[in-house]
Amino acid sequence: MSGGTPLRFASADGRRIAYDVAGAGPAVLCLPGLTRNMRDFEAVGAHLTPRHRVVRMDYRGRGGSDWAADPMAEYTPMVEGGDAALLMAHLGIARAAILGTSRGGLIGMGLAAKAPGMVSCLVLNDVGPVVEPAGLAAIMGYLGREPGFPDFETAAAGLEASFGPRFPGLGRAAWLAQARRIFRDEGGRPALDYDPRLRDAVEAALAAGPADLWPLFDAIEVPILALRGEHSDLLSPATLAEMQARKPGLVAVTVPDRGHVPFLDEPVAVAAIDAFLAEHAA
Repeated sequence: MSGGTPLRFASADGRRIAYDVAGAGPAVLCLPGLTRNMRDFEAVGAHLTPRHRVVRMDYRGRGGSDWAADPMAEYTPMVEGGDAALLMAHLGIARAAILGTSRGGLIGMGLAAKAPGMVSCLVLNDVGPVVEPAGLAAIMGYLGREPGFPDFETAAAGLEASFGPRFPGLGRAAWLAQARRIFRDEGGRPALDYDPRLRDAVEAALAAGPADLWPLFDAIEVPILALRGEHSDLLSPATLAEMQARKPGLVAVTVPDRGHVPFLDEPVAVAAIDAFLAEHAA
């Protein structure tokens, strides 16, 4: 995958949205999590490019994309999904498989339900119609707050201390690589790689109360692969079981030794994605 300056296109309101595209074949659109960016898909994207046209994007306010003028209005799944649809149109992609991590999976669910002609199939990485309060509380614990680490080695140690119990056996080198995916490098110091006002938008959404996403899920007619980290605190086994009950054709795979979220470089995850896309990403 490209590691240089991302490409950009102008969305409907003029915000410049950063993206990367590589490979050839049926398109796969990669949608990251709430605070994350296209770097999350470097490994799986590189794996897929020999057989697929892999498109990665940074939502507005994240990574290389412009920040919002009005965070409350712009940092929403609906607006971010609209940007994703416009990116597909910008690239001349009429139909794509969607690989969505966490919030990206929720955005993918919305696109698959409301614009099924655009979506060939959907891969949900550790997310479903019910977001567990414990997982949400963990996210709110760091959302919008500068990490405060003096260097990336210290950041890696901090990530391991916080998340290591849900990712047993992951070595320091892997945590260092994760720190470099999550944080922006400001002269060797890790910094947030997103607009901290994203917290304000999420708090406002939470204050409005939880949305019932089961009708959205039920409206999806395209094939679904649901990945769940074995130790996830965001997607519960009960929710995954209910998803299977409502959609018997859904393929469910548990990724061992992972919490929220699997990195998508695990052999179990890669094998599941390969098999699913080979069958459905036309």
